[in-house]
Amino acid sequence: MIVSTINVNGIRAAVKQRSTDNLGLLPWLKETEAEVVCLQETRADDEQLADALAPALADGWSLASAEPHVKGRNGVAVLSRHPITAIRLLESDEFNAHGRYLEADTADATVVSVYFPTGEAETDRQLEKERFMATVAERMAALRRKRRETVVCGDWNIAHTENDIKNWKGNVKKSGFLPAERQWLTELLATGWVDVVRQLHPDVAGPYSWWSWRGKAFDNDAGWRIDYHLATPGLAARAVSARVDRAELYALRWSDHSPVTVHYA
Repeated sequence: MIVSTINVNGIRAAVKQRSTDNLGLLPWLKETEAEVVCLQETRADDEQLADALAPALADGWSLASAEPHVKGRNGVAVLSRHPITAIRLLESDEFNAHGRYLEADTADATVVSVYFPTGEAETDRQLEKERFMATVAERMAALRRKRRETVVCGDWNIAHTENDIKNWKGNVKKSGFLPAERQWLTELLATGWVDVVRQLHPDVAGPYSWWSWRGKAFDNDAGWRIDYHLATPGLAARAVSARVDRAELYALRWSDHSPVTVHYA
Protein backbone atom coordinates (compact mmCIF):
# COMPACT_ATOMS: atom_id res chain seq x y z
CA MET A 1 0.00 0.00 0.00
CA ILE A 2 1.34 3.43 -0.96
CA VAL A 3 -0.13 6.35 0.98
CA SER A 4 0.36 10.06 0.44
CA THR A 5 -0.81 13.09 2.40
CA ILE A 6 -1.06 16.69 1.22
CA ASN A 7 -2.56 19.90 2.57
CA VAL A 8 -3.95 21.32 -0.67
CA ASN A 9 -4.43 24.86 0.69
CA GLY A 10 -7.85 25.05 -1.01
CA ILE A 11 -9.00 22.30 -3.38
CA ARG A 12 -10.22 24.61 -6.11
CA ALA A 13 -6.96 26.56 -6.14
CA ALA A 14 -4.94 23.33 -6.14
CA VAL A 15 -6.92 22.05 -9.12
CA LYS A 16 -6.74 25.29 -11.09
CA GLN A 17 -3.19 26.29 -10.18
CA ARG A 18 -1.05 26.31 -13.33
CA SER A 19 -3.59 24.09 -15.09
CA THR A 20 -2.48 25.53 -18.44
CA ASP A 21 0.99 24.08 -17.73
CA ASN A 22 -0.41 20.66 -16.88
CA LEU A 23 0.48 21.15 -13.23
CA GLY A 24 -1.62 21.09 -10.08
CA LEU A 25 -3.41 18.44 -8.06
CA LEU A 26 -5.20 16.64 -10.90
CA PRO A 27 -2.08 15.98 -13.02
CA TRP A 28 -0.29 14.90 -9.84
CA LEU A 29 -3.09 12.41 -9.08
CA LYS A 30 -2.72 10.99 -12.59
CA GLU A 31 1.00 10.49 -12.16
CA THR A 32 1.36 9.49 -8.52
CA GLU A 33 1.97 5.88 -7.58
CA ALA A 34 -0.01 6.43 -4.38
CA GLU A 35 -3.04 4.21 -3.89
CA VAL A 36 -4.49 6.28 -1.03
CA VAL A 37 -4.23 10.06 -0.74
CA CYS A 38 -5.22 12.09 2.31
CA LEU A 39 -6.21 15.70 1.66
CA GLN A 40 -6.44 18.53 4.18
CA GLU A 41 -7.71 22.11 4.08
CA THR A 42 -9.97 21.50 1.11
CA ARG A 43 -12.03 24.59 2.03
CA ALA A 44 -15.02 23.12 0.21
CA ASP A 45 -18.27 21.38 0.99
CA ASP A 46 -18.82 17.82 -0.19
CA GLU A 47 -20.49 18.88 -3.45
CA GLN A 48 -17.79 21.43 -4.33
CA LEU A 49 -15.08 18.89 -3.53
CA ALA A 50 -16.60 16.18 -5.72
CA ASP A 51 -17.00 18.70 -8.54
CA ALA A 52 -13.37 19.82 -8.30
CA LEU A 53 -12.18 16.22 -8.27
CA ALA A 54 -14.58 14.99 -10.96
CA PRO A 55 -11.81 14.05 -13.44
CA ALA A 56 -10.03 12.00 -10.78
CA LEU A 57 -13.26 10.30 -9.75
CA ALA A 58 -13.91 9.48 -13.41
CA ASP A 59 -10.47 7.84 -13.48
CA GLY A 60 -11.57 5.46 -10.75
CA TRP A 61 -10.62 7.13 -7.47
CA SER A 62 -13.07 6.64 -4.58
CA LEU A 63 -13.72 9.66 -2.36
CA ALA A 64 -14.72 10.15 1.27
CA SER A 65 -14.88 13.62 2.76
CA ALA A 66 -15.68 15.63 5.86
CA GLU A 67 -16.83 19.11 4.93
CA PRO A 68 -16.15 22.13 7.16
CA HIS A 69 -18.80 23.75 9.33
CA VAL A 70 -17.52 27.21 8.41
CA LYS A 71 -17.48 28.16 4.72
CA GLY A 72 -14.00 28.41 3.24
CA ARG A 73 -12.16 26.77 6.14
CA ASN A 74 -10.86 23.31 7.06
CA GLY A 75 -12.19 20.24 5.23
CA VAL A 76 -10.47 16.85 4.95
CA ALA A 77 -10.84 13.94 2.56
CA VAL A 78 -9.47 10.53 1.58
CA LEU A 79 -9.05 9.41 -2.02
CA SER A 80 -8.42 5.72 -2.70
CA ARG A 81 -7.89 3.54 -5.73
CA HIS A 82 -9.53 0.80 -3.65
CA PRO A 83 -13.13 0.67 -2.41
CA ILE A 84 -13.78 2.66 0.76
CA THR A 85 -15.85 0.34 2.93
CA ALA A 86 -16.53 2.57 5.95
CA ILE A 87 -16.01 6.14 7.12
CA ARG A 88 -16.11 7.71 10.58
CA LEU A 89 -15.88 11.24 11.94
CA LEU A 90 -14.43 12.33 15.25
CA GLU A 91 -16.87 11.60 18.05
CA SER A 92 -16.74 14.97 19.76
CA ASP A 93 -19.45 17.49 20.56
CA GLU A 94 -17.02 20.31 19.78
CA PHE A 95 -15.16 18.97 16.75
CA ASN A 96 -17.44 16.44 15.03
CA ALA A 97 -18.59 18.93 12.39
CA HIS A 98 -15.38 20.93 12.00
CA GLY A 99 -14.08 19.00 8.99
CA ARG A 100 -10.74 18.29 10.61
CA TYR A 101 -10.81 14.50 11.01
CA LEU A 102 -11.94 11.58 8.85
CA GLU A 103 -11.35 7.83 9.12
CA ALA A 104 -11.70 5.65 6.03
CA ASP A 105 -11.39 1.87 5.88
CA THR A 106 -9.70 0.96 2.59
CA ALA A 107 -7.01 -1.39 1.29
CA ASP A 108 -7.27 -3.57 4.41
CA ALA A 109 -6.32 -0.69 6.71
CA THR A 110 -7.79 2.36 8.39
CA VAL A 111 -6.45 5.59 6.92
CA VAL A 112 -7.09 8.84 8.76
CA SER A 113 -6.86 12.34 7.31
CA VAL A 114 -6.42 14.97 10.03
CA TYR A 115 -5.91 18.72 10.02
CA PHE A 116 -4.85 20.27 13.31
CA PRO A 117 -5.62 23.92 14.10
CA THR A 118 -2.78 26.35 13.58
CA GLY A 119 -3.15 27.86 17.03
CA GLU A 120 -1.64 31.04 18.41
CA ALA A 121 0.39 31.08 21.62
CA GLU A 122 -1.40 32.39 24.73
CA THR A 123 -4.75 32.88 23.00
CA ASP A 124 -8.09 31.11 22.83
CA ARG A 125 -7.00 29.70 19.47
CA GLN A 126 -4.22 27.81 21.23
CA LEU A 127 -6.63 26.48 23.84
CA GLU A 128 -8.86 25.22 21.03
CA LYS A 129 -5.86 23.53 19.42
CA GLU A 130 -4.99 21.85 22.70
CA ARG A 131 -8.55 20.57 23.11
CA PHE A 132 -8.39 19.13 19.61
CA MET A 133 -5.04 17.52 20.40
CA ALA A 134 -6.52 15.85 23.47
CA THR A 135 -9.58 14.65 21.54
CA VAL A 136 -7.47 13.16 18.75
CA ALA A 137 -5.14 11.47 21.23
CA GLU A 138 -8.13 9.86 22.91
CA ARG A 139 -9.42 8.59 19.57
CA MET A 140 -5.99 7.28 18.58
CA ALA A 141 -5.84 5.34 21.84
CA ALA A 142 -9.15 3.72 20.89
CA LEU A 143 -7.80 2.90 17.43
CA ARG A 144 -4.80 1.15 18.99
CA ARG A 145 -7.15 -1.03 21.03
CA LYS A 146 -8.94 -2.15 17.85
CA ARG A 147 -5.77 -3.95 16.69
CA ARG A 148 -6.40 -2.92 13.07
CA GLU A 149 -3.50 -1.56 11.04
CA THR A 150 -3.94 2.20 10.93
CA VAL A 151 -2.10 5.27 9.69
CA VAL A 152 -3.02 8.79 10.75
CA CYS A 153 -1.89 11.21 8.05
CA GLY A 154 -2.14 14.93 7.75
CA ASP A 155 -1.09 18.41 8.69
CA TRP A 156 -0.37 18.27 12.41
CA ASN A 157 0.83 21.88 12.65
CA ILE A 158 3.49 20.76 15.14
CA ALA A 159 7.20 20.43 14.46
CA HIS A 160 8.30 17.74 16.89
CA THR A 161 12.06 18.29 17.22
CA GLU A 162 14.74 20.74 16.20
CA ASN A 163 15.33 18.57 13.13
CA ASP A 164 11.76 19.27 12.02
CA ILE A 165 12.09 23.04 11.58
CA LYS A 166 14.89 25.02 9.95
CA ASN A 167 14.60 28.13 12.14
CA TRP A 168 13.79 26.44 15.42
CA LYS A 169 15.53 29.08 17.55
CA GLY A 170 13.21 31.77 16.19
CA ASN A 171 10.04 29.76 16.87
CA VAL A 172 10.38 28.38 20.40
CA LYS A 173 7.62 30.67 21.68
CA LYS A 174 5.30 30.27 18.68
CA SER A 175 2.47 27.83 18.15
CA GLY A 176 3.69 24.82 16.24
CA PHE A 177 6.93 24.55 18.21
CA LEU A 178 5.82 25.19 21.77
CA PRO A 179 7.35 22.88 24.40
CA ALA A 180 3.91 21.64 25.48
CA GLU A 181 2.96 20.72 21.89
CA ARG A 182 6.23 18.91 21.30
CA GLN A 183 5.88 17.04 24.60
CA TRP A 184 2.33 16.03 23.68
CA LEU A 185 3.62 14.50 20.44
CA THR A 186 6.43 12.76 22.33
CA GLU A 187 3.89 11.22 24.70
CA LEU A 188 1.64 10.18 21.81
CA LEU A 189 4.53 8.36 20.14
CA ALA A 190 5.35 6.70 23.46
CA THR A 191 1.96 4.95 23.32
CA GLY A 192 3.14 2.94 20.33
CA TRP A 193 2.46 5.11 17.29
CA VAL A 194 5.42 5.42 14.91
CA ASP A 195 6.49 8.55 13.03
CA VAL A 196 7.19 6.63 9.82
CA VAL A 197 9.05 9.35 7.90
CA ARG A 198 11.37 9.99 10.83
CA GLN A 199 11.87 6.25 11.26
CA LEU A 200 13.12 6.08 7.67
CA HIS A 201 15.06 9.37 7.83
CA PRO A 202 16.63 9.41 11.30
CA ASP A 203 18.89 12.15 12.60
CA VAL A 204 18.60 14.45 9.59
CA ALA A 205 17.11 17.90 9.10
CA GLY A 206 13.67 17.48 7.55
CA PRO A 207 12.64 16.36 5.06
CA TYR A 208 10.50 19.49 5.28
CA SER A 209 6.98 19.50 3.86
CA TRP A 210 5.80 23.11 4.34
CA TRP A 211 7.39 26.41 3.33
CA SER A 212 5.99 29.91 3.57
CA TRP A 213 4.92 31.54 0.32
CA ARG A 214 6.83 34.63 1.46
CA GLY A 215 10.46 35.50 0.79
CA LYS A 216 13.00 32.84 -0.08
CA ALA A 217 11.80 30.15 2.35
CA PHE A 218 11.21 27.58 -0.38
CA ASP A 219 14.35 28.37 -2.36
CA ASN A 220 16.45 28.16 0.82
CA ASP A 221 14.59 25.07 2.10
CA ALA A 222 13.76 26.97 5.28
CA GLY A 223 10.75 24.81 6.02
CA TRP A 224 8.85 22.85 8.63
CA ARG A 225 8.16 19.12 8.80
CA ILE A 226 4.57 19.14 10.02
CA ASP A 227 2.91 16.61 7.68
CA TYR A 228 3.18 13.21 9.32
CA HIS A 229 2.32 9.56 8.86
CA LEU A 230 1.79 8.12 12.35
CA ALA A 231 1.26 4.38 11.96
CA THR A 232 0.58 1.39 14.15
CA PRO A 233 3.73 -0.67 14.77
CA GLY A 234 2.74 -3.47 12.40
CA LEU A 235 2.11 -1.11 9.53
CA ALA A 236 5.19 0.98 10.33
CA ALA A 237 7.32 -2.14 10.14
CA ARG A 238 6.19 -2.53 6.52
CA ALA A 239 7.35 0.98 5.53
CA VAL A 240 10.23 0.67 3.07
CA SER A 241 10.51 4.22 1.70
CA ALA A 242 9.28 7.74 2.37
CA ARG A 243 9.73 10.92 0.42
CA VAL A 244 8.49 14.48 0.06
CA ASP A 245 7.39 15.25 -3.50
CA ARG A 246 8.91 18.72 -3.46
CA ALA A 247 8.46 20.87 -6.56
CA GLU A 248 11.66 21.60 -8.44
CA LEU A 249 10.98 25.34 -8.49
CA TYR A 250 8.93 27.83 -6.47
CA ALA A 251 6.96 28.68 -9.61
CA LEU A 252 5.85 25.05 -9.96
CA ARG A 253 4.20 24.79 -6.54
CA TRP A 254 0.44 24.26 -6.31
CA SER A 255 0.27 24.38 -2.50
CA ASP A 256 2.43 25.72 0.30
CA HIS A 257 2.80 22.04 1.37
CA SER A 258 4.24 19.17 -0.65
CA PRO A 259 2.90 15.60 -0.72
CA VAL A 260 4.50 13.18 1.75
CA THR A 261 4.42 9.65 0.36
CA VAL A 262 5.18 6.37 2.14
CA HIS A 263 5.43 2.92 0.56
CA TYR A 264 4.18 0.19 2.90
CA ALA A 265 5.27 -3.20 1.49
